[in-house]
Amino acid sequence: MYLADRTWPELGEYVANESLAVVPLGSTEQHGPHLPLATDHLIAEHLAREAADRAEVLCTPTINIGVSPHHRQFHGTMWVDPPAFRDYVESLSRNLSYHGIDRIVFVNAHGGNIVHLREVGRRLRDDGVAYALEWMWNDSIPDLVDDLFEHNGPHGGPKETAMIQHIAPELVHEEEFERARDEGVVDLTEIEMMVHGSRTFYDAIDNTESGVLGDQTDATAEKGEQLFEAAADQLVQLIDWVTDQPLDALLAKPHVDPQPGSGR
Repeated sequence: MYLADRTWPELGEYVANESLAVVPLGSTEQHGPHLPLATDHLIAEHLAREAADRAEVLCTPTINIGVSPHHRQFHGTMWVDPPAFRDYVESLSRNLSYHGIDRIVFVNAHGGNIVHLREVGRRLRDDGVAYALEWMWNDSIPDLVDDLFEHNGPHGGPKETAMIQHIAPELVHEEEFERARDEGVVDLTEIEMMVHGSRTFYDAIDNTESGVLGDQTDATAEKGEQLFEAAADQLVQLIDWVTDQPLDALLAKPHVDPQPGSGR
C-alpha cells in the first residue's frame, strides 16, 4: 500500500489493524557516465514498493537526497549535511508514530546513509517511540552478488548497473560501460585504500576518475532481475519478522536491578 495514493479513511483502516511502515531512502548523486543520478533512490523505491505490496504493509514516499558529500566534485550530485539528514528522518518517523506506526523499516540503497539511519533508529528506540531499523539491499544477498560478478565494486558497479537495467533500462547508457570501467577501478586491490591501518581518502574522486568501481560490462538486465527478486524476498521476510515480534521485545530494555536511585 503506497501511502500517497490512498485517502485518509483508507489509511485509518490500515493503522487500526497494522503498525508497520517501510520508508525508502536513497540519494541523488553521480553513478558514473553510464547510470543516472537517481540510481540509489530508484532501487530503494522499487524494492520498498514491491515488498510492501507483497507483505501488504504501508510504504511512504521516497527520501531522494541523502548524505553524499563524498561525490560532490561530480556534476549534479546533491546532498544534505548529516545532522540535517538525521533530524529530518527522525522527524518523519515521529510523524509516522503519531499516526500509529511503531515499527519502521528504512529501505536504504545508499551506503552513505547507513550509519545515520542506525543512529536515528537508536534515538527512536531509546525514547520508546518506535522500533526502526536500516536495511541495505545488497547486504541482504551478499552470496548472490559475489556469485554473479567477478569484479563487483561498491559504487556504480555491475550490481547497481544490473538493477537499473532491470527496473529502468531507458536510463542506462550501455555505450558508456567500457569508459566507466576503464576510467574507474575494476579491482579494489589495485588501489591503496588503507595506509598503516588508516583510511586515507575522503572522496570518490580520490580513487576513481569515472566516479565508479567494478566492471560494469559484466552487468545484464537478467542478472538485475535475479538481484531484485532475491532482495525483495529478503525484505518481505524481514517485514514479516518485525511484524511478528512483541513490541516490548524490540524496544530498549530497562536498566538491570537494582534500579538507579532505588535505595535512596
